[in-house]
Amino acid sequence: MTQPQSSAALRALLADPDLAPILAALPQARVVGGAVRDALAGLPVADIDIATPEPPKTSMARLSEAGLRVVPTGLAHGTVTAISNHRPFEITTLRRDVATDGRHARVAWTDDWRADAARRDFTINALSADRAGGLHDFFGGQADLAAGRVRFVGEAALRIAEDYLRVLRFFRFYARYGRGAADGEASTAIAAAVDGLRVLSAERIWSEIKRILQAPDPVPAMDLMQRLGVLAAVLPEGADLGKLAALVQRGAPADPLLRMAALLDGDAQRFARRLKLSAAEEARLGAWRVGPVPQGDVADLRRLLAAEDADVLIGRVWLADLPTGERGAWLEKLATTPKPVFPLEGRDALALGAAPGPKVGAALRRVRVWWMEGGCVAGKDECRIRLEQELSRGE
Repeated sequence: MTQPQSSAALRALLADPDLAPILAALPQARVVGGAVRDALAGLPVADIDIATPEPPKTSMARLSEAGLRVVPTGLAHGTVTAISNHRPFEITTLRRDVATDGRHARVAWTDDWRADAARRDFTINALSADRAGGLHDFFGGQADLAAGRVRFVGEAALRIAEDYLRVLRFFRFYARYGRGAADGEASTAIAAAVDGLRVLSAERIWSEIKRILQAPDPVPAMDLMQRLGVLAAVLPEGADLGKLAALVQRGAPADPLLRMAALLDGDAQRFARRLKLSAAEEARLGAWRVGPVPQGDVADLRRLLAAEDADVLIGRVWLADLPTGERGAWLEKLATTPKPVFPLEGRDALALGAAPGPKVGAALRRVRVWWMEGGCVAGKDECRIRLEQELSRGE
C-alpha cells in the first residue's frame, strides 16, 4: 500500500543533499528499512540504505554517468556503494528468497517491491519511501510503529525458521520500539524456537545481546526473554534482572558491558570465553564485578586510583548498592581527582649507584607501598630519598 502523504521528518530525510543525487540517478530507487522507520518514529537516522529494481551493473552505470563514485562492495549479494560528498550509501537490488537453512538464504533478483519487503523480518523494517515522498507500507508497519508493536512479516514461525537470529533481533527491536504486551503470535513462535538458537555463532549472540542492552530501558525485553526461555538459552550462567533494573533506575550510562556486569549472575570468565568477548571486554567485565568500591577519605581514593583506572572504579560505584547521595559524591570525586602516578622508575635506582638486578625491583616495590600508605602524595625527591634508604638496607 502506498501512502502519498508522509511525515515532515521523512520528507526531510529524502531531501538530504547527499542522498538527492543518488535518487536522481536512480529514479526507481527507494530508501528502505531502518532509515524510514526511524524518520517516522522521530529518531535520529544513522545509515541510509537504498533499494532498486535494477540489476547492480545497471545501477553502477547510471551512478557513474551522474558523476558519482561507485564501489562494487557486494555484487554477489546485489549491493554496490555510492559515494556522495564523501558519504557512503549502500544500494541493493530487490531480492526474493529461493531457499533458507535457518541462518542464510539463497536469493534471486526481482523487480517486485512487495516480494522484497516480504523477506524482511518485521513490519516496521519493511517500509520504503520513494523520492517523491510516497511511503510504501505493504504489511502495516507504520501502524505497528505508532502502536509500539513489533510484529513479524507474515507467519512468525516460518520467518524464524528461515533465520533463527530473528529471535534475538525481535528482542532488540522490542527493547527500542515496543510498548505494552508483546505480539502474541511472535511470543508463541519464539518460545517454540528456542532450540534453534544453537545454530547461531557466539559472536552474533553477543552482538545482539549488546544491542538489546543498549536500549534506553532493556529490562522489559530481558524480562520477556526470561519468560519465553530465551534468556536461559543464551545466558546459561544465570541472570539477575533485579540488579539490571536497579542499575537502569539509578540512571547509569547505557553501556552494554556495564549492564551485563549487573545482569550476569554467574562465572564472568566462562561467559566471556563462551561468547568470545574481546580481551578488553573480558578484562573490564571482570574488573567491574570483582574489586573494592571507593570508601573512606581522599587518601583512600588516591590509593585506589593509583592501582586502578577511574572508569573501572566508576563502574563499581554504579553497580554498588549505595545511597544516592553517596554514589553521586563518589562519582564526582572520581571524575575530578587526577590519577596518582608513582614517580620513580628503575633508572632512578641505577642513578643512585645500585646494580641492576632483583634488589632494585624489590626496593622499588617497598617504596611504592610506602608511597601508597601515605596517600600517594610524596613527590619524586621524597621517594628518591626513601629509595636510597631501602637500597642501603641491603634487603
